[in-house]
Amino acid sequence: MTTHVPGEFVHRADPADIIPTGWTQLRENRFSVSARWPAAHPFFSPVAGDRHDPLLVAETIRQATMLIAHAEFGVPVDDQFVMWGLSYNADPEALTLDGLSSDLTVDVVCSDLSSSGGRLRDLRTTVVLTRDDRFLGTGSALARCTSAPAYRRIRGARMAALGRPVPLIPGVAPHLVGRELSKDVVLGPGTRPGQWQLRINTDHPTLFRRPNDHVPGMVLLEAARQAGTLTIGAGAFLPTVMDVSFSRYAELDSPCWIETEIVSGVDPSTTSVRVIGHQDGHRLFHCMLTSPCRELAVAGAGLDTRLAG
Repeated sequence: MTTHVPGEFVHRADPADIIPTGWTQLRENRFSVSARWPAAHPFFSPVAGDRHDPLLVAETIRQATMLIAHAEFGVPVDDQFVMWGLSYNADPEALTLDGLSSDLTVDVVCSDLSSSGGRLRDLRTTVVLTRDDRFLGTGSALARCTSAPAYRRIRGARMAALGRPVPLIPGVAPHLVGRELSKDVVLGPGTRPGQWQLRINTDHPTLFRRPNDHVPGMVLLEAARQAGTLTIGAGAFLPTVMDVSFSRYAELDSPCWIETEIVSGVDPSTTSVRVIGHQDGHRLFHCMLTSPCRELAVAGAGLDTRLAG
């Protein structure tokens, strides 16, 4: 690993999970972040046989946003950092694996900054990603920074869930969601077709990198991707376009239900899936995923909820 970025700046402890390798300020509120995607990773594994996992784009945007907030805007590392919205649009051909780790450049522009008590509170980042001087994709994120004392006040009694074990429900078969290992499955059977229950594995080294009082947003993004894969009925589902907005925290002690539907579009070369998360009668998030049709095996698509092993 060649990263020189402190893990606390991107909220990652394992060096293998740290994507940015450095950053430079270009001018006010504009930065260049160097990054590296691993050729092999225990969770962000190749998709569709020869493509980098598109969720690496989302994770790169998330980490680059946190890096700039901490390193350049002085956000304390113990602040809570919440993404309320994230989107990306990636070139599927630029995601092709070449057998080596991929060096990227992330051009970051910060806007819509707001402060409270002299501390950064909200910011929006807009990014352009290139790989070996080739356009890879664009994206954006909307984030809020909350001080540790304020966060404890906001969460109140919910803080008691911090580090508390969560019963692990049975998962769907890994191959149905494009996974090889059952520990990476984040969906369990639902009560009807097109619905699944969020499967929370607090021992997962990537998705739960530290004790938490709520479900991390990356778990919900992975749930959306796996639900899209189940809905299309193809393990090669390649979500090169994602747009997600979060409405509230996903709690650890109540079932979270993931529901999907295929969305008709004007572009016959792509397939889009709408994914919505609900908990206790409230919407948690709304996500749209779009994949190139040539990556899909739509024929015989089913909503199989067979249990793993």
